[in-house]
Formats: sequence, structure tokens, C-alpha cells
Amino acid sequence: MTPTEKRLASGGYLNRSQALKFTFDGRQYAGFKGDTLASALLANGVSLVGRSFKYHRPRGILTAGVEEPNALVTVGAGARREPNLPATMLELTTGLEATSQNNWPSLRFDVQSVNSLFSPLLSSGFYYKTFMGPTRRAWMVYEHVIRKAAGLGKATMMPDPDLYDARDDFTDVAVVGSGPAGLSAARAAAQAGARVLLIEQDFEIGGRLLSEPAGAAWLRTMGTELEGMANVRIMRRTTAFGLYDGNTLALIEDADPFAGHGMAAARKSFTLLRAQSIVFATGAIERPMVFSNNDRPGAMLTSAIRTYVNRYSVLPGNNVMIATADDSAYLTAFDLLAHGARVTIADARPMAEPTLLAKAKQMGAEVLLATNVVDVKGKYAVRGVVLAGKQGTTSVSCDLIGMSAGWSPVLHLTSHQGVKPVYRPDIDGFVPGQLPETQFVAGAAAGSLSVSAAVAEGASAGRAAAAVAGKVGAVAEAPALDIEETFGQTTAYKPVFGQRKAFVDFQMDVTLDDIQLAQREGYESVEHLKRYTTLGMGTDQGKTSNINALKVMAKLRGISIPEAGTTTFRPPYAPVAIGAVAGRATGHHFRPYRLTPIHDWHTANGAQMLEVGLWMRPWFFEASGKDVNTAYVNEMRHVRSAAGIMDISTLGKIDIQGPDAAAFLDRVYANGFASLKVGRARYGVMLRDDGIVFDDGTTTRQGQNRFFMTTSTAKAADVLSWLEFLLDTAWPDLRVSVSSVSDEWAGMSVAGPQSGKILAAAFPDIDFSNETLPHMGLAEGTFKDSPLRIIRLSYSGERAYEIYVGASNGEAAWRHLIDVGATYGLKPYGVEALGALRIEKGHVAGPEIDGRTTLSDLGMGRMVAKRSGYVGESLSRREAFQAANRQRLVGLKCIEPGKRLRGGALLFAPGEPLQGHGRGRMTSITYSPELDCYIGLGLLAADFKGDEVIASYPMKNEVVRARVVSPVFLDPAGERMHG
Repeated sequence: MTPTEKRLASGGYLNRSQALKFTFDGRQYAGFKGDTLASALLANGVSLVGRSFKYHRPRGILTAGVEEPNALVTVGAGARREPNLPATMLELTTGLEATSQNNWPSLRFDVQSVNSLFSPLLSSGFYYKTFMGPTRRAWMVYEHVIRKAAGLGKATMMPDPDLYDARDDFTDVAVVGSGPAGLSAARAAAQAGARVLLIEQDFEIGGRLLSEPAGAAWLRTMGTELEGMANVRIMRRTTAFGLYDGNTLALIEDADPFAGHGMAAARKSFTLLRAQSIVFATGAIERPMVFSNNDRPGAMLTSAIRTYVNRYSVLPGNNVMIATADDSAYLTAFDLLAHGARVTIADARPMAEPTLLAKAKQMGAEVLLATNVVDVKGKYAVRGVVLAGKQGTTSVSCDLIGMSAGWSPVLHLTSHQGVKPVYRPDIDGFVPGQLPETQFVAGAAAGSLSVSAAVAEGASAGRAAAAVAGKVGAVAEAPALDIEETFGQTTAYKPVFGQRKAFVDFQMDVTLDDIQLAQREGYESVEHLKRYTTLGMGTDQGKTSNINALKVMAKLRGISIPEAGTTTFRPPYAPVAIGAVAGRATGHHFRPYRLTPIHDWHTANGAQMLEVGLWMRPWFFEASGKDVNTAYVNEMRHVRSAAGIMDISTLGKIDIQGPDAAAFLDRVYANGFASLKVGRARYGVMLRDDGIVFDDGTTTRQGQNRFFMTTSTAKAADVLSWLEFLLDTAWPDLRVSVSSVSDEWAGMSVAGPQSGKILAAAFPDIDFSNETLPHMGLAEGTFKDSPLRIIRLSYSGERAYEIYVGASNGEAAWRHLIDVGATYGLKPYGVEALGALRIEKGHVAGPEIDGRTTLSDLGMGRMVAKRSGYVGESLSRREAFQAANRQRLVGLKCIEPGKRLRGGALLFAPGEPLQGHGRGRMTSITYSPELDCYIGLGLLAADFKGDEVIASYPMKNEVVRARVVSPVFLDPAGERMHG
């Protein structure tokens, strides 16, 4: 048979007037609108489409749907390269570029197929038993090799250029699946008066009916009727991948490639659908049989063969072997025979339905009862099979194998909310357990494998679902559907042991031998089996393999299939693009970001902005240097020698008022605040209940019963929430109110030796002398009729002032200070320099207050030595917090010229092996122009002896000597900020 002969001359759901060109592995082919990539490849005679995960065995197309484990391809190139897409679900489009995966240098000649020769070493759990030596560091070598070999396709590392949408939607009745049950349910619910949303994963509605020639007219009638109903919407190309609380379905909809929307349209859309009721009409998936080399290209599910023949008008083979333990395979045989194929049926059952046997023989098929396929001949394509039956073993030539071991209802969605599947021996499969009152299941998903039963159940479920929404209108009987039925009671198929390379999970290369080994080694639970063998852990999530695996394990353990149980079904049902879930919430749209009142000035004056928490803040100013490393050092020098201005509007600002405000703060802060005088400020530290430092900041007493608290930028919301929690639960009797005023005030800090002169010139009505406004003092006034609040405090160690003015006048106040300060050399500086200045002064910040440190760890224990009654006091005195080896704050100074320190470096004693977590860690580092070397803050074991440590940074294999010094590198007496 030549490639062109595989396309039948007529039939199918194709638009033969619209030919589409595409490429696979660089070679050009043609198909029609209505094809999938899989059907188009089969029509062109391409049977080898991929390589298996572990052994790199040649693989072909197994299925015709989302359950496909073999035919995974990469589509697109560059930034639009997307791997691991099932060819069976890829709608063929003009210019589609697909490549095979997991092979090198080519699909036909794959070097790693040598893995098959070492299969005894690559059995279940081999990664737990190997790569252990000969030395402890040997794993570092193995890891690189393993990571290179792992995986299937390779994703792009480039930013995704496509658009994605996310939205919420609502409906009375959601129907998942558009086969005979789904169409019947949607029609009945709509006629009852409900708003209906019909969800179909395929680009055509119809489900199984697309493979049933006799169902075409009924499908057209139902489709036309539903399309004409105003209260019915149909979402094609849409996967319901998760079911969540409140009848919420998560949907991913692919854009119609033929709609002509262009690049401006969303490629995928994520929908959270809330339905009053849901009908699950998700159908069933056929199971393969298990025998040696059942994974060869040309071995397919019989239902898939039927789909390719009747929907896509492709005859995959001329000489076909049907291996079955199920009646439905006979329908495939009949369709193949009708198109001129030679068919042999190897039925594993001793008996079959007489009418089916008679028709098969009448049409020219050879039927062999009590006969099993035990091996497949051929490597890159099927050449024949070995049969074992009553007459012994015999070889038969063929070019296509159809497999049918029964059907598994698709119950994944119904299980997402914890509903346990129930085993039904009459269909040899699991069905959904007891569903909530607002959820219904119909058709093959409920175990009703006949079309007539599916239609009836769908209508009943649709009426019941509409009634949940209060819609009980009259429902007309659905049109009659006359289709040949074959589904009687199923005879349970049981895989036969002793067969080599008999695959249960095709994608993960799990064989019968692997399951037997897992059982021998004690991994008998299905959950343990899954993880030990990786069965069901591929992109297909074991849709074709799970039941066969359960049967094998149940037989090995000598228990029933229900006793063996099932693995837990979790979302997503099918792989979901992360970009689709994110929608447009990417980059700066990922979460809201905030701008200070002075933001526009910053961007207009060369500030490089940095996202800090929820805020955009100046990182550095280009006037100080073209890159951050140059700029922040120059900005530091300028602050120390003249003056710098910094935007601090991002600090949390909380107004605290009430007769008990002082008492409240005395409990909230570890250091006392009741004694704070009006017009003065104090640095304070809050603890969590467990004695760990929560946040630090400054609080100023404006009046007897009013305080102005500032918090760190990162913890602003958390501190406010904490204060409200304490007032609501711990001390509801306190007469205190707290309110965030962060948005009401613009803030800026002027620091440096010239700061006092600048402030005096900018606000001549305020006395800035040391006597009137000492360190930690408060002055108030007005600026442009707006309240003005100036607090003298320092974060840099220099004389400094924090200026707060109404947010609407923030930029005006900033410009005013810049203009007045120009005479004194005032320049703006960014957060990089701010952080470096605080390290020189030994101020702790987020890297030190990381949720693991106590006051004593940070050198602040004396603040609370004589206090009690504050939050966290009791647990802060725990014995573990006083341990001799507990890490305490230290300063670290690089003593090797030309080298630098790194944040996160591990600290070791000289001569110690550089292993484990060391004696401590670097938390913050900077280059100090004052000291002309790298310095940093760190946490070092208190019982460490000596003044020198080794700072090891494994990420860059850097080892640097550092001296342990005081964390206050500059002006320990505080003369600069007090002068």
C-alpha cells in the first residue's frame, strides 16, 4: 500500500476542498481541514512518530484522543515551541510544524535506543538502587547525565509571545461531553428551560458518534437543534480539567485556528465556570491488551482504528489482526472489512456473541476463539504476530493490530472532590460513586456502554439537572437513534504473566515484569506501585494503563480488583498550559504594583526602577553610574560626604489613637513605649507569639493619646493586621483605634552631613537646631497648606531627617527639597545604596529578620532585659533560644584583596571541611567605599572561637576568608547622626 492509498476516496468529517500543508520532522505532507496531526500522518503512511521515555523504543499512534501515550510531538519553533502535545488532539492547520521527541540524532536512528539492551538494569525503581557511589560526590556527576537524558520534549526558554485570557462564567446546567449522552442531556435541560453550557474537548461535537456511520444523521439533527436554541452555548476545543467546590469547573479553551482572529486574539482562555448543576457525559476509554511488544508502531486500540476509518477516512492497514476480549472490537472489524481490509480476529474468550461471529464470518473475517496474541513481529512497523490458542503457537502476518481489553469510564472529574469510584464486575471497570445532589452522570461514564442507554440516561440526567436550577418545562422525546449494539456483559480480561516487554504503561515504559518486581519488593499499594514504577505518572496520567495495572497487582496479591483500589484522581485531567491559567496576569500584571507620589519624577530623572514587594522603587539613578554596581557606590559616597534624598513613601504608616494607646504599644513592642515623651520618637521591635522577631520600625508620640507608627515596607499590611487581631481577640477592652494612613502621606528622607542645613533652608519656619530638634525628635508645620511632619532619625548612620507631607503635595515637596538642596550638593539615591548604607551602620533588615531570629540573636537582648508583659515574652525565653551554639549577629570583613563576599555564603572555621550548613551564614553584603573592601552582616554560632571564618559560596565555588568584627562598621559612638 502506498502512502496515498491510506486515505479513503470518500467519507469522514473532512473538508476535502481545503487542503492543508504541514511538516513533520522537516518533511512536508498534506492533509485536509478536519484532520488531526495523527490522522494526517497516518493518511500519509507515517507510522513511526516517537520514542518511548526510558528505553527509547519505536512508537506509533495508539489512540485517537486525549489518552494518547505515544504520539507526543513538539509544535512550533522559537518562542512558540511547545512540547509534549498529543498528535491525536492537534487540529491540523496550514503551516503546522511538528517534530518528534526524545530521539537523537533522528527518529529512525536513536542512539539512546541502546537503553533497551540494558533494560535489566533499568527496571522499576532503578534510580533508588543505583547512582550510590563509589564516592559521596559521585551523584553530582550522575545528576548531569540523568537530567540530560530525562524528559521528553524540550520547552523554549524564551518569553511566551502569545496572549491568554481568563474569565469567570455562570450557567444553570453544565454538560461535560458531547457524545450521545451529552447531546441528549443538553437538549433535555435546554427544553426544560435551563441555561445550558455544553463543553466538548474536541473541535467537533459528537464523541463516539463521529466513529459511527449510522449515527451521522442523528448527530446532524441534534447538533442543528442545539445550535438553534438561544439558551444553549457550545464550547468546542474546551477541556474541563478540574472540578472544585461549589460546582466550579476549570476549563481551558483553545482558540479556533480557522476563525481568523490573528495574533491579537487569545491563544487559550481559562474559564472558571460556576454551574448550579453538572452532567458528566465524559464517555469511556478503551483499554489495550498486554502482550510482548504490544507497543510496536501499528498496534492500536480498535476504537482508534474505527475513528480513523470513519471520521478521518483513513485505512491504517490492509491486513489487520484484531486482538480482543470485548464485543465492541467486532464493530471495528466490520468497518475494516467493508473497506476491503483482510481481518483476523483473535478473541481471548472461549465464546463470543453468535450473531457477531456469524456476521464476521459472513463478511470474510477469520475468527479464532480462545486465542491470544503473545508477541509482535517487526521493529519500526508491525509485520506479524504470534498467536497462542487451542492449536498451539502460530505466526500470522499482518500490518496493523487492533487491541480491545474492555472499557474504562472516564470518572476523573467526578473524583476530584473525593467521590470514590465503585467497581462494577459486569463492565469490568470502575464507575463514579455516590455524587452530590447537584451532579449527575450518564452514558458510558456511568458504565452504560450501549448508545441507546446513553441517550436515555442523558435525557433523564438533563431533566434532573435542570430541575436543580428550578427549570421543569416539558421535554420532548429525543429522535430515535438506530445503531448496531454490541455491548453485552463483559468478560474480564486478565493479562498473562511470563511475557517479556509486555507494556502496561506505554508512555512510562512500565512492563508486566516491572509490576511483578514492585510486588516482590513490597510496593503493593496502588499508590506505592505508581510512585515506585512511575506507572500513570506521564502526561496521559495512565488513562490507558491504570486498570490493567490494578488487575495485575490484584492477581499478584491474590485479592479482588475492588480490594486493590485505585489511585487518587487529581486535577488537571489533561495537561494544562501554565500561560492559560495565568491569563493576562503576567509580568507587572501578575499582581498589582504600587507607585509612590514621586514615581513620575524618578522615571523622568533617570531612575532605574525595581519591584520591591508591591511597590516600584528607585533602584539607582543613572546620573550616579550606568550600572547598579557603579551607581550605588557613588551614591553611598555622596550621602556620606554631602547629602542624599531617598523616597520612603513605601513605609507602612499607621495612626494609633485612644486613651489606652500607650499601654497598647507597651505590650506590642518588646521595648517600652509608655514612657515615651510627646514630640519624641523611638525605635521599636515587635515579636511574634513564639518569641521570634516580627518587624521593626519607629513610632512617634504626637500627643498624649496619639502615635504615628512606621513599619517596614514589606510588613506594612502584616503589622496592621496583627494590631487589629490583638485588639479584637487579646485585648478587646483597650480603648484604641488603629488605621492605615500609608496612602495619605508621601515620605522622603534627607541624610548626610549637609542635611540639617538643607532642611533649615527648605523650611525656615522650623528650628532644626540640636537643642530644639534632637535625634529622635519631632517637628511639625505646613507645606502648601498641607500638614508637614519631620522626624529626625537615621537609617544610614548620618544625620538624617524623615519628611512626611500629604500625598498630593509629595512631588512638590520633593522638588522643593531638590531645588533648595542643590546648593549643598543634594542628590537622589536608590534602594541599593540605602541597603548598603544600613549594612555599614549595622542596622538589621529583612535578611536578618527572616522569621528565625530572636532579639538576642540580633544583639538586642538588652532592650528587654528588665521588661515583661509584651507579646512573645514567655516563649522568647525558651531554653533553645539561649543555646550556646545559637547563631548571633556579627559583622564580617573580607580580608582577601580582590575578592568579595556573597549573601547566603556558609561560614566555617578555618581548617574545617566545607560540608553541611557550617557555623552560620552571610545575610547581607556590600562593598564599603569607606573601608575599601567587601563587608557584611551574618549570623554565626555564639560559641565560635576565633576572629576569622571561611565564607563558602557553593553556587559559584567561591571560598573567601573573612574577619569577624562588630556589626557596626562606622561611627559606633553615633557622633555623625547626633552631631
